[in-house]
Amino acid sequence: MTSLNDRPKILVTGATGKTGSAVVAQLRERGVPVRAIVRSRDARSQRLNRLGAETVVADLFDPNQMLDAMEGTRRAYYCPPFHPYMIQSAAAFVAAARQSKLEAIVGLSQWLASPNHPSLHTRQLWLVEQMLSTIPGIAHVNLNPGYFADNYLRLLDFAALLGIFPVLTGNSRNAPPSNEDIARVAVALLMNPERHAGKSYRPTGSTLMSAYDMVKVIQRVLGSPVFTMNIPLWMFLRVARLQDVSAFELSSFRYYVEDHKQGAFEFGAPTDVVQKLTGQPPEDFETTVRRYAALPFVRKTFANRFRAFVNFNLVPFIPGYNLERLEREHFYPMPPVLQFAMSNDRWQAEHSSQS
Repeated sequence: MTSLNDRPKILVTGATGKTGSAVVAQLRERGVPVRAIVRSRDARSQRLNRLGAETVVADLFDPNQMLDAMEGTRRAYYCPPFHPYMIQSAAAFVAAARQSKLEAIVGLSQWLASPNHPSLHTRQLWLVEQMLSTIPGIAHVNLNPGYFADNYLRLLDFAALLGIFPVLTGNSRNAPPSNEDIARVAVALLMNPERHAGKSYRPTGSTLMSAYDMVKVIQRVLGSPVFTMNIPLWMFLRVARLQDVSAFELSSFRYYVEDHKQGAFEFGAPTDVVQKLTGQPPEDFETTVRRYAALPFVRKTFANRFRAFVNFNLVPFIPGYNLERLEREHFYPMPPVLQFAMSNDRWQAEHSSQS
């Protein structure tokens, strides 16, 4: 086991994102030197600087910039960008990792990852797993959480300000992990990678819940009535477009909703990964909701209420993305047979050993 006194400098990609920022914060709490890759100098990168992290602006798709950013670091948390050419970013990262002779990489993947999934992003994540696992001399640990708590709570403002909570996934259940728990597991792996090399870990929350179960918790936290509203996917896609979610992200998310309905995130959940690796149980869903409820976009101000009311009423008039045309026009590579997780016997067999 590596001593904390050794203090290896750790590279974090996606450092201003949901898990990356939490990884940086938790590493700095331990006094670990961190180099954080950011896209630009802004308020988010300044926050990382205040934590004591060294921030560098680098293009994740450029092998030379990645090599420069990696110089002097020994381990890395690699969070692939949600981008149609993400596989190029991964290739640039792998090339730089080989040249800089990193000793370990903790790679963020996805519970659904497989070569036959309908989502291009998910198929690429499977390829990234293969690439990272075959770099000579570098320990690789695969971190593959499922559907994050964040995916539900990004609509918390509707519940707080309008008293409604959109439901896409029906009665299907999940034990959603928080960004912070995913980061805690990543940090535990980064601190002792040689013990976990070649393994995959799926952090989850502690309890299987449907969206209807979650609404009961949300209502308790907000202290006001919240009514569920079952909405079709096309309506959700328009809501997401109002929130500036990209067409590419939504082209994958629509498939994840179907996976959810088919039980892919209930499969093998909950796990004891968070408890085993961090020595603490995963935070309960209510704790996560309370953190989101304190964010500015959820506060019950006049401006927020007005914005939510206007946006909600704009939804029928917002043009939706044509996601099928997007896939055709961008020539997404397609395997001959597309399979959701619960229709894929190979995926189920491989993931049964991880649950």
